[in-house]
Amino acid sequence: MKQLMLGNKAVARGLYEAGCSFVSSYPGTPSTEITEEIAKYDDIYSEWAPNEKVAMEAAFGACLSGTRSFCGMKHVGLNVAADPLYTMSYTGVNAGMVIGVADDAGMHSSQNEQDSRHHAIASKVPMLEPSDSQEAYEFAKLAYEISEQFDTPVLLKMCTRVAHSQSVVEPGEREEHKKAYEKNIPKYVMMPGNAKRRHPIVEERTAKLTEYAETGPVNRVEMGGTEIGIITASTSYQYVKEVFGDSVSVLKLGMANPLPNRLILDFASKVDKLIVVEELDPIIENHCKELGLAVSGKDVLPICDEFSQNLIARALGKEVPEGRTLDEQIPMRPPVMCSGCPHRGLFYVLKRNKCTVLGDIGCYTLGAVAPLSAMEMTLCMGGSISALHGFNKAGGAANEGKTVAVIGDSTFMHSGMTGLANIAYNQSNSTVIILDNSITGMTGHQQNPTTGYNIKGEPAGKIDLEALCRAMGFRRVRVVDPYDLKQVDEAVKEELAAAEPSVIISRRPCALLKYVKHNAPLKVNTDKCVGCKSCMQIGCPSISIKGGKAHVDNTLCVGCNVCSQMCRFDAFESTAPAGKEA
Repeated sequence: MKQLMLGNKAVARGLYEAGCSFVSSYPGTPSTEITEEIAKYDDIYSEWAPNEKVAMEAAFGACLSGTRSFCGMKHVGLNVAADPLYTMSYTGVNAGMVIGVADDAGMHSSQNEQDSRHHAIASKVPMLEPSDSQEAYEFAKLAYEISEQFDTPVLLKMCTRVAHSQSVVEPGEREEHKKAYEKNIPKYVMMPGNAKRRHPIVEERTAKLTEYAETGPVNRVEMGGTEIGIITASTSYQYVKEVFGDSVSVLKLGMANPLPNRLILDFASKVDKLIVVEELDPIIENHCKELGLAVSGKDVLPICDEFSQNLIARALGKEVPEGRTLDEQIPMRPPVMCSGCPHRGLFYVLKRNKCTVLGDIGCYTLGAVAPLSAMEMTLCMGGSISALHGFNKAGGAANEGKTVAVIGDSTFMHSGMTGLANIAYNQSNSTVIILDNSITGMTGHQQNPTTGYNIKGEPAGKIDLEALCRAMGFRRVRVVDPYDLKQVDEAVKEELAAAEPSVIISRRPCALLKYVKHNAPLKVNTDKCVGCKSCMQIGCPSISIKGGKAHVDNTLCVGCNVCSQMCRFDAFESTAPAGKEA
């Protein structure tokens, strides 16, 4: 029976039907839902790993044992997993292995725009690139066939629009697949002597995959008008078809690496003008130029940001139909930390103490946004701690007494521990603040090694952050409640003044977790409020100014009382019945 499916859900269904039995991933938008959907299938073992490198190595171990496996991540996660990926290209696989990577053109939830096709080319690993949910489903299944036929891991590249849009899918039934494990030292032990003999095998495989790309089911020609021929892939294919219909001919590429040669040359010979429509980098375009073709692409289309139907129409000289334009200016709605977010009080204290804050990847990155404006650097997962060490070592006492790193609990487990080990080992006088909100918040509340629950919400191993930090060599480790501004202020002052490295754990569960019990919302006593706007300094979406006085939206307020600690006039009061205040 046909179903309307999110692209990521379609991938999960394809993996399930292909007999995948082991999944290890790290959440990252826009890839997260693939693994969340897989976790609903009891036939598949699934887990959240501490980071993408661990996930890929675990999935490789599973495929080595003879089980079809999968690991999923976003584009920057593939950077973390690049180390095993490039060597897995040499070892090949036993059972099939598929690696899902989701790019984020437009940077809806990412710190850079990155074209993962470069990783496929550099690692010499085949990559499939679906353009809708049905293809996402089909390509997930096909990826295992290619993996086992050509003895290689296969990259399945999604993008935000394909991952998070819905289209019709016709699912089938699951087929079980299992292979025996056989000891093979020359194939799987990548010391130099063995790796040297494996490299020619990789090159031979690439040649065979290129031949497959010429005639395989992933690439297709749709002939229409021959005045213009467009080579395209992924979501750009959908835009091209919507703009041009059958008035142009289209070569739709489903295999991003390796690209075909004869198929492209033959298509080019049938059209008067050749155009490549691809988001981000000119990978298809450059391939066409290497084949000696005159082709248009990035000379008229941007290399930055994601495309749209209107953008493509305008760039290629086609009038945008009336009704497809939006003339009204839509007001900006900048992201903010939620009402009751445990990070807000901490950032307020850091700002008040004029701290230099080196930040990390997570929803707490919003600490950089006005009015708090309390974060001055964000680079990559775990980068805050390592950068703090370098910042303090280079700047000495001038930096040590006022600079901190902030990092979330999940990000700390992902790649913060090695940075902390560096501080302990090389002894910079640094203060690291772990923002422990008891969940992986930014990607939608996934569990992590500090929460005590696995991907299915079942009890699991729980890492004790305090004990871990002490075991790594830190004598000064303290826990504070970020709702208590005085307590946080004292901790920050004392640890920055200490003559040795320290860790502060700011612990309070995310306000959006279902099990968190909130206080009654607050209200403003307008007789006491003088309209000084001090409460506006924390950027809480529950608080506004109406008629010159502070006003609390009781549909948003969770009664965290951070604002009341800032008010010198005691204008904030609980709405709880007398005697029932928390």
